[in-house]
Amino acid sequence: MIDQETIQRIMDAARIEEVIGDFVSLKKRGANHIGCCPFHNEKTPSFYVSPSKGIFKCFGCGEAGDVVKFLMKHEHYTYPEALRWLAQKYNIEIQEEEQTEEQKERQNERDALFHVSEFAQKYFADLLYNDEMGRAVGLSYFHSRGLSDEVIKNFGLGYCLDEWSNFTDHARKNGYSDIVLEKTGLTIFKEETKKAYDRFRGRVMFPIYSISGRVLGFSGRVLSSEKQAAKYVNSPDSDIYNKSRILYGLYQARTAISKANKCYLVEGNIDVISMHQSGVENTVASCGTSLTTEQIRLIKRYTPNVTVLYDGDSAGIKAALRAVNLLFSEGMHVRCVLFPDGEDPDSYAQKYGSSALQDYLASHEDNFVIFKTRVLLDGVKNDPIRKAELVKETVDTIALVPDLIERTEYIAQCAHLLDIPEEALASELAKAVNRNRLKGYEEEKKNQDTQSPQDTQSNQNIQNTQSPQNNQISLPVDPSERHLVQLLLNHGDQTLYQTYIADDGTQQECTYTVAQAIVSDLQNDELSFSDPLCQRIFDYFASALSRGETPDASYFITVDDEALRSFAISLMLDTFRISDTWRQKQVFVPSLEDNIQVDLSESILAFKLKCVNDRIADNARRFRELKSRDEEGMLLLLAEKKSLIDLRLKIGQALHRVIN
Repeated sequence: MIDQETIQRIMDAARIEEVIGDFVSLKKRGANHIGCCPFHNEKTPSFYVSPSKGIFKCFGCGEAGDVVKFLMKHEHYTYPEALRWLAQKYNIEIQEEEQTEEQKERQNERDALFHVSEFAQKYFADLLYNDEMGRAVGLSYFHSRGLSDEVIKNFGLGYCLDEWSNFTDHARKNGYSDIVLEKTGLTIFKEETKKAYDRFRGRVMFPIYSISGRVLGFSGRVLSSEKQAAKYVNSPDSDIYNKSRILYGLYQARTAISKANKCYLVEGNIDVISMHQSGVENTVASCGTSLTTEQIRLIKRYTPNVTVLYDGDSAGIKAALRAVNLLFSEGMHVRCVLFPDGEDPDSYAQKYGSSALQDYLASHEDNFVIFKTRVLLDGVKNDPIRKAELVKETVDTIALVPDLIERTEYIAQCAHLLDIPEEALASELAKAVNRNRLKGYEEEKKNQDTQSPQDTQSNQNIQNTQSPQNNQISLPVDPSERHLVQLLLNHGDQTLYQTYIADDGTQQECTYTVAQAIVSDLQNDELSFSDPLCQRIFDYFASALSRGETPDASYFITVDDEALRSFAISLMLDTFRISDTWRQKQVFVPSLEDNIQVDLSESILAFKLKCVNDRIADNARRFRELKSRDEEGMLLLLAEKKSLIDLRLKIGQALHRVIN
């Protein structure tokens, strides 16, 4: 167990914008950073990171927390794993306390899968250079593909000897259990004989990394000419590896993708490595599977722009056409580069060199919708039935494009290519869009029908409390309550000064905090919040002050209650900023810190006005419920109403508001 002093040093050193920036493309916006949420699919960025407060919040799906919470959610780390990752990133030595046996077992279970995978990668890489067969077979193969030693080591490539259990025996000698070896898929055990053999024997090895650089699994390419042997074998899915959620080369490419604001998508591992060696480092490939929604969303964290590179043969074209609809449906901007027949990115780079490859990519990039229409049009000729099918397929693809302006431009270009009136194509597009919407509604209803009542209620709460369209929190909480709690969370410890005339006639000065002012004022008037989350935050501050302690708003960043944590962080994260245009026109708006005393006074008065209005409404309700014969009760209620109305007028005057 990591001791508290070390945890504090880790948290002090960690910069949340740096850590999250390793996984999500962030852009600075005022005091915050903003990007597309990595936890759900979205087209408009609603994921905010506050460096000053050390928190993140998505105003679309509600995920929120600190840097450790992000790593636990994003990388599926345990709490200690997330701390260790941060310690390694910031070169902090970890001091650990003694753990219980149960804690050790739980922690070691997942760690073991990572450890044996990293152990295997180092072993295969060592064999590639330091074993005779590794050099003769594995290294010579990579060199024959034109790969340099530098790029081989950068991608951690290796070789597994063509022996039944060479790696397994070596791993066993180093203390790795059969259970761990089997779970990672590195070793296969025959059920009948229980005999162990290496899954990747006789193959060159391509380790597959997580975004943070941890080895998750492997892809092995056979070098023998045996017909029954699969060309590529991949690690099976495990607790740490899921091929549909991983992109080969993303760990090495993520920075280049963000910088170029574009991702090249290729078919194979060698293509990725060859592109990197040719200077096109923003390149990835799917891991032995057809392109999946999860993989597309991985790319979208860094850029919405994808250029698909496929072989120039018919199979490559068909693969490109299959991928395009899925890319468009996820809101990506898709372009295409088709290589000459018989060529792929790797062979083209080997034949013509890096500069020629980069020039070819730049000069042959085409809009994918137009490319698809041209390709399909070549096979139509004068057949009206096939042309009608082409029109439908083209329109179905355009209908997946979320942006209206893009769809309109595609219609204009495709109408020209197909020699069809633009109005006719637009009419078919409208039908296709409506079909997609209806399909989406039906799928959403089906999902709701299969959810438990608890899940349904949870989704309703998210819908009621979030507003991703304008990237701001839209809470079912009275504004006056919300703002008072925001003052507690963001400025509760701020010291204020007030002068007064003492009994002896001298001018004195007293100090107090924002939290003390709010708590004492509301408690003196016996006022409470109608929203339970607001009341819980207020109670925390009141309880801390009553014990003579200074309330710490960071308590809510790590609180176990997810609803309370998300709500508090929403209020702590200021998503508003003054327009640059105002500054250019020399219009300067005072910050809240500059007017905290005035804002505090007005906020307390606004909350009191809200409470008075609530009591007036309650008075009217009780008056309606009284029977007419209860004259005494009615007179008391009328007197109470008059008193409340007088109080409301006084508060309104103090706020300089006209109260009817």
